[in-house]
Amino acid sequence: MFVRRFLVAAAVCLPLAACTPSQTIKEQNQPLQSGRQLSAAQAAADKGKASAEPAKAASTPEIRDDLPPMPTLDLTVPPTDLWQRIRNGFGMRDISSPLVADREAYYLNRPDTLRQIMQRSRKYLYYIVDELERRGMPTELALLPMIESAYNPRAYSRSRALGMWQFIPSTGKNYKLDQNWWRDERRDIIASTNAALDYLEYLYEMHGDWHLALASYNWGENAVARAIAKNKARGLPTDYASLPMPKETRYYLPKLQALKNIISQPELFGFLLDPLPNRPYFATVGLPGDMDVALAAHLAEMPVKDFIDLNPAYQRPVIHGDKDTVLLLPQDKLDVFNANLKSYTDQDKPLATWRTYRLKRHESLASVAKRYKISLSGLKRLNGIGRHTRVRPGLNLLVPGPHARVPAQLLTELPKDPRLRRTSHHYRHRHYRHRRVKHRHVRHHRRYTIKRKSTHTAKK
Repeated sequence: MFVRRFLVAAAVCLPLAACTPSQTIKEQNQPLQSGRQLSAAQAAADKGKASAEPAKAASTPEIRDDLPPMPTLDLTVPPTDLWQRIRNGFGMRDISSPLVADREAYYLNRPDTLRQIMQRSRKYLYYIVDELERRGMPTELALLPMIESAYNPRAYSRSRALGMWQFIPSTGKNYKLDQNWWRDERRDIIASTNAALDYLEYLYEMHGDWHLALASYNWGENAVARAIAKNKARGLPTDYASLPMPKETRYYLPKLQALKNIISQPELFGFLLDPLPNRPYFATVGLPGDMDVALAAHLAEMPVKDFIDLNPAYQRPVIHGDKDTVLLLPQDKLDVFNANLKSYTDQDKPLATWRTYRLKRHESLASVAKRYKISLSGLKRLNGIGRHTRVRPGLNLLVPGPHARVPAQLLTELPKDPRLRRTSHHYRHRHYRHRRVKHRHVRHHRRYTIKRKSTHTAKK
């Protein structure tokens, strides 16, 4: 039994033993493949892998980034749009407050007014931006006349501030802006801009902060200095937002920030901002002597109103010229003016045709206006005669000569003399005080009279 089982097991194991060693030896005895055969096999494997990868990629959807590329700004290339040049020069820190949103809504709810301000600024912006960049100042300051005067160089305020930058008489004198009978340089485009930027630089050096400098420009440097001193004494912050100030000054910076936001992204606010060419609008030309305003506009072949918009400092029908007197003309009118001026002077024609007339005894302004064929109101305006000006014999008047040009625009567009408004205001103030004193004296006299009568009656 044991022998049978042994024989069966041996019969089963012998074939297995004979098979396995022979197969192993056969595999071991196979010749090694050459290097060229290995390379070919590897290349075939790589090709098969590469062909499998596109199939896999085709089955897997590709994920792409739909975000637009980051915009780049090359400051070495000047932009063709002046608004973009202004945006590139923004350097003041932004403020965010409900007052800014309030002013944004204010401007956007008045699109016609805002568009008119932008249109009016086109004549002056290039010069102002150019000066700001030359001085290294932030271009937000080019938006300041939009707040001060809506870019109207003839603007006049109740505080007697005048011009695009709204200089009061005393500050204008401090910065050497002439104010005389012939002209007021607070209206002059170049002189007032240079004075305003000088003043802003001085205020920035005083505070070291543009927000406080602008508050000083609006409120007054001494007022801001007193507010800073009070906050320091109380241990409070001294920044713009922490200082107590009038309502006008509190809204001053939010107005500027609102305009900055609208100009930065007009499409975001739904405002159409027309492109503005990044080139000078006007050029300067020297004046050879006295010249009529109407004649200068005629030689430049432009309307009187447009000529006065660039030369608003001259408030008489004659420009009193000296060696420093210059005219501003559009770039495309400069050659035309010079050619016409040469042709005009070659004919020995006078450049100034207005002359002085001395008022005679028993003569009225109405009779003089009738004689020289201009309206009475026009004669008064051209000579700076107000309601309270003393008209008496010997008064010198400017009247047109035989060949003088007196267009209708000259009588309506020529800037008014600001001293007339000051005289009228001071007269009313003095007259009101005089009436108060007079009435107080009358009341006192009545009381004294009644008291004397009552004492006399009691004695009786």
